[in-house]
Amino acid sequence: MQLTLNNLFKSFGEKEVLRDISLSAQSGRALGLLGRNGAGKTTTIRIIMGVFLQDKGSIEIDGKTIDRSKIRFGYMPEERGLYPKQIISTQLIYLAQLRGMSRQEASKACEAWLERMSMSEYKNKKLETLSKGNQQKIQLAATLMCDPQIVILDEPFSGLDPVNAMLLKDVIKEMIAGGSIVLFSSHQMNYIEEFCESIAIINSGSIVLDGKINDIKRSYPRDKISITSPQSEKLISFLLQKMSGDILTAEADSESENTVKVRLKDEGFKSRLLAELSNGGFDIDCFRVCEPSLNDIFVQYTEAGV
Repeated sequence: MQLTLNNLFKSFGEKEVLRDISLSAQSGRALGLLGRNGAGKTTTIRIIMGVFLQDKGSIEIDGKTIDRSKIRFGYMPEERGLYPKQIISTQLIYLAQLRGMSRQEASKACEAWLERMSMSEYKNKKLETLSKGNQQKIQLAATLMCDPQIVILDEPFSGLDPVNAMLLKDVIKEMIAGGSIVLFSSHQMNYIEEFCESIAIINSGSIVLDGKINDIKRSYPRDKISITSPQSEKLISFLLQKMSGDILTAEADSESENTVKVRLKDEGFKSRLLAELSNGGFDIDCFRVCEPSLNDIFVQYTEAGV
């Protein structure tokens, strides 16, 4: 299944919130939807789900206009939406029935997901009695109980301790492997890189960058090299003598012990650099191209004026 957004525009009064938003997401893959607060991510999500109607443009599933009555959505909003004073199992079953499940199906799914979240012992407790992290797990169970085809997760790791974060990671990976379309919105770039093959960055209502993360990183100059070696001081002297015509700088990395950062005059000199290190008999633990982090890329494309 493929979800496609074609040239979406949306305004609220005189304020244009989305301008010509186009992107696509496929089953069995996660798409990172990134942007600063107020960039238009939430509006895009709500249009996908039919909460808002776009002013112009279309949303398609496999090339046909979306029929939301035939699509199962699972949405985990950043601002959680469960009832703090209600019994957990009661509200999970109720919410599942609202999404078309019979009471018997909803009850069975409730039991299964509470067990999956290691929360079965709390099924007859009120939500407000749980910690923030456990409330988050109940919210995820509510999101996934209907076996959604399209899963939208907005800051799902907020407030989770490392153990619960690991559990959530496993669940998300299962959803992707099971063929769901996953839209993942977060400011925690490490999670985006872990789950998402592709990203779309929205800034001021427009997509300013989209594509596969690896392709985006490889589009940047690859002339900066990081070399880790217990002989780092000797290595710097060696390179400045042997490759003085091909190197702009070679210096110790102040943030990483035994690591040298090298900037080449041209990225084509990488092979020669590696050959010189090999011929010099150096003990090399790591040799890698210094790619920009996803956080660096995000900041570059969402700074004021971009």
